[in-house]
Amino acid sequence: MDFRFTDEQRLWSETLHTFMEREVGRAYIRQHDESREFPEEAYRKIADRGWLGLLVPEEHGGLEADPVMYAIFCEAIAKHSLDFAAAVMTSMFTATNIAHHGTAAQRERYLPGFLRGDVKFSVSITEPGAGSDAAGLRTSMVADGDDYVLNGNKVFCSGAHLPGTVITVLARSGPDRHGGLSLVLVPNDHPGVDVRKLNTAVRRSLGTTEIFLTDVRVPRGNLLGEAGDGWRFIGEHLEYERLGLAASYVGNARTALDDTVAYTTGRTQFGRPLSSFQVLKHRMAENACEVEAARLLVYSAAAKMARRERAVKEVSMAKVFAADVAFRTSFNGMQALGGYAQLPEYDMERYFREAKHAMVGGGTSEIQRSIIAKEMGL
Repeated sequence: MDFRFTDEQRLWSETLHTFMEREVGRAYIRQHDESREFPEEAYRKIADRGWLGLLVPEEHGGLEADPVMYAIFCEAIAKHSLDFAAAVMTSMFTATNIAHHGTAAQRERYLPGFLRGDVKFSVSITEPGAGSDAAGLRTSMVADGDDYVLNGNKVFCSGAHLPGTVITVLARSGPDRHGGLSLVLVPNDHPGVDVRKLNTAVRRSLGTTEIFLTDVRVPRGNLLGEAGDGWRFIGEHLEYERLGLAASYVGNARTALDDTVAYTTGRTQFGRPLSSFQVLKHRMAENACEVEAARLLVYSAAAKMARRERAVKEVSMAKVFAADVAFRTSFNGMQALGGYAQLPEYDMERYFREAKHAMVGGGTSEIQRSIIAKEMGL
């Protein structure tokens, strides 16, 4: 079995890493994390290169890359920040809902603007009373003539407040626990939509929100697929989301480890480099093993998806393991850098904050383990 990238994959990875260093950089990401501003300039650069269309079919103007190329992309753009990666990925994997399940009118209305970088997408699943139990949501969607009327309260919807954003809302259109869920497209400036950005420890530049829907009336033409298709569509959505998240955790963990190695090699205490102390170099060696193992899990899952095989278990395995690795690597980095780890200009505190969020966002680690167990027949 050959674990090497093909020439095309290697060139793609090198192109992305060069872009992140030359066109984005640490200082830019740090600035937007501290100011809590969306990285619009970098997002536009990605759009200008056509990369937003990685998952969009060619007939709709996209690149139609396979899941392996997508994983390479997510790993590279997360090297300095998981939040920056999420700022790009959130619209990308949400756009696949429209590309694959939308009507011709929906694709014509939204996809060209998305590919240009003018239209962003967000997906809203979680509610105050329905987090891990996503099917327990209560936001209602009631047919009324030529429209649907939505009422409810959503929370932790990342990027929903950004200008030009269309929210893909999962709402209850019938009594069946799963079959009664539907996806509907709701522009964030639509009458009755109240979006409030939350002051969270992470998601600072992308931002996450609470949404209040009060008698929101949208045309029936905003429905994705048929009424009751929502749960199935979200399942497909989450497979790509979790692959992208797991790949991004690997990319950021690699940077956290590289930063730790660089710091401990360059700092001298008790007359010798910190990296020469067994307690620290063994931690770094262990993290190196874990990062490589997480990376192999990611690309194993991506390869299975590229073969169009079901990979629910594999993406959950990759996500839960990579999240744990990102957290342990950044935690050890915090210990190694000591007081300097607390300073934003050393970046490690951002890696640490964002790695902790990785254990919750996109499906908690506990839920991922439950999915894995279910796929094992337990």
